[in-house]
Amino acid sequence: MDFYTNQLFHIYNQGNNQRQLFFTDENYYFFLWKMRAYLLPFGDLVAWCLMPNHFHWLFYVKNVIIERAILRAHIDKVEFQRRVKKYGKKAMPVDHDRYRTAKSNKPISLNDAIGDLQKGYTRAINKEKNWTGSLFREECKAKDGWIDEFVTLEKNGKEDFRFRTGFNYGYHCFCYLHNNAVAANMVKNAIDYTWSSAKDYAGLRNGTLCNLDMGRQLRDFI
Repeated sequence: MDFYTNQLFHIYNQGNNQRQLFFTDENYYFFLWKMRAYLLPFGDLVAWCLMPNHFHWLFYVKNVIIERAILRAHIDKVEFQRRVKKYGKKAMPVDHDRYRTAKSNKPISLNDAIGDLQKGYTRAINKEKNWTGSLFREECKAKDGWIDEFVTLEKNGKEDFRFRTGFNYGYHCFCYLHNNAVAANMVKNAIDYTWSSAKDYAGLRNGTLCNLDMGRQLRDFI
């Protein structure tokens, strides 16, 4: 994925051969913690949606490459927060250094961090299900303008005007993400779906994963 700074990107992927990614609420929560740990050091998450067999992020990139030590410190901090939330005073301290082979002064890219996020989640699901192999499609994708087959560019044989050049792609992508579950006939209204940031923007949940101020500016642009 070709990222560059100070740009909004639509990042998305699906299960390998469209296989299911999330099976329980715990799976969704774990993936959200992974997002917080691996993405936020690189920029701001503006919107997100996790569907049973795919995910979407609207992400504003501030850094394409950061120091590995900075990312590791952030991951360990978030992981300990996750453990405290789940286990309370019984939470074990984080000790990942003995498993880390790359040097801490070696830089890491957003691409690599997303890859590590997906690999870490895959390991957890494979362990839970006693599976092996890849869980996600090999290539996670990102677009800063046009989008491809994952979002239909034609509707009833006609071009979808919302995605023509010159339209506010970011705004329509923001809406598209939040309406995924509605389009899939899983809920009647976007705010009824738990696994997206729609509830946060509606004020129905005190979410801290997204930069809501940035998202509101985008939403209110038109």
